[in-house]
Amino acid sequence: MPMPRPAPPPYLDFDPATRRLRLDPHQERFVQNPYEAYRWLHGQGSTFFWEDFGLWCFGGFEDVGRLLRDRRLGRQNPRGIPDRIAGHDRSHLEDFDAIEIHSMLELEPPAHTRLRTLVNRAFVSRQVERLRPAIEALAGERLDGLEPGRQVDLLAAFASPLPIAIIAGLLGVPLGMGPQLVEWSHQMVAMYIHGRTRSAEEAANRAARAFAGFLRAHIAERRKQPGNDLLSVLIAAQANGQMLSEDELVSSTILLLNAGHEATVHQIGNAIACILAQGGDPRRFFMTPEASAATIEECLRFDPPLHMFTRYVYDGLHDGGIEVAPGGQVGLLLGMANHDPRSFVDPSRFLPERPDQKNLSFGAGIHFCVGAPLARLELQTGLSVLFHRLPKLRVVEPPRYRDSYHFHGLERLRVETR
Repeated sequence: MPMPRPAPPPYLDFDPATRRLRLDPHQERFVQNPYEAYRWLHGQGSTFFWEDFGLWCFGGFEDVGRLLRDRRLGRQNPRGIPDRIAGHDRSHLEDFDAIEIHSMLELEPPAHTRLRTLVNRAFVSRQVERLRPAIEALAGERLDGLEPGRQVDLLAAFASPLPIAIIAGLLGVPLGMGPQLVEWSHQMVAMYIHGRTRSAEEAANRAARAFAGFLRAHIAERRKQPGNDLLSVLIAAQANGQMLSEDELVSSTILLLNAGHEATVHQIGNAIACILAQGGDPRRFFMTPEASAATIEECLRFDPPLHMFTRYVYDGLHDGGIEVAPGGQVGLLLGMANHDPRSFVDPSRFLPERPDQKNLSFGAGIHFCVGAPLARLELQTGLSVLFHRLPKLRVVEPPRYRDSYHFHGLERLRVETR
């Protein structure tokens, strides 16, 4: 006798005939645990039209990985900026758009290839592994001020300041600018959040203008007095006789700062909460370099900070009975793909030793995260220092996630430093 299908979570409505899903991404239960909905949707075939976003979405691991690599899809809108196409006034986003138009995250070949080659050359030349001692020292400094027996928010005390210190040091940006860089970053990435307001857009534009002005002045100084920092290497980087223009330098630096901070902060916080939830001595997950690497890969799979990437369809998409016209968009659900029961045994369990270890948290294809090696090193090194210094950390308040689907991370992480 066949087993009855489980009932859907009460906050979503799904029509199996049309594969249309109604699920408000701001619904509290979904915000706190999107994996409940993902688990049920995997049982419905993993592909659906998400009405709240107006997109066909793919959540299967194989589908998402394949479509991220499919050159018939891409990040660059072939028709220009969507709001301008629709006749919407976008003049209040002039400074933000000036940054985005030169961002390699929003471009496709050949422009993307040239930018990626130049940035990769600069980034790889730093030999990320050599940063391990500096990351260990910075992590230790963040923990020096934490007194035993005190309660503290680890997001504010550790997860947020560590990545900005690392990326600011890499780029040669004054560390004292860290809080301001974080504020600009928060305001700019609010543009990617579902249901953003006009005031959020205006704040993002002001942040983009101020951020770009600061960097142009800093770039001018580095042109006069080059250093060993990444920004100096970016200024000097060449490929086939070409260099980054100043606009491309500004956009690339903002991208590295924003991506190097926002996603990494959320992944550090999510990973700490996840490891503490396992109970026992957290040092067991970081006893060897191999154990550290496996633990971080499972953290990236289990609770990643980025859950949706969108792609434009260039030549039309016909996939599994789904049709998307040229110029349309699709949503690729990384967080859902990482929990696909067809690709992972017992995907809802945290198992660093799993033999099917893999994830799509950094994307795939030509837009695979350029900072992935640095992010992995920050996570492996920073968390190892944290748990070896404070193995008796105790969560004193149930962790709560922010209402921000595109950047899935905690509001705070209050612990006692025993």
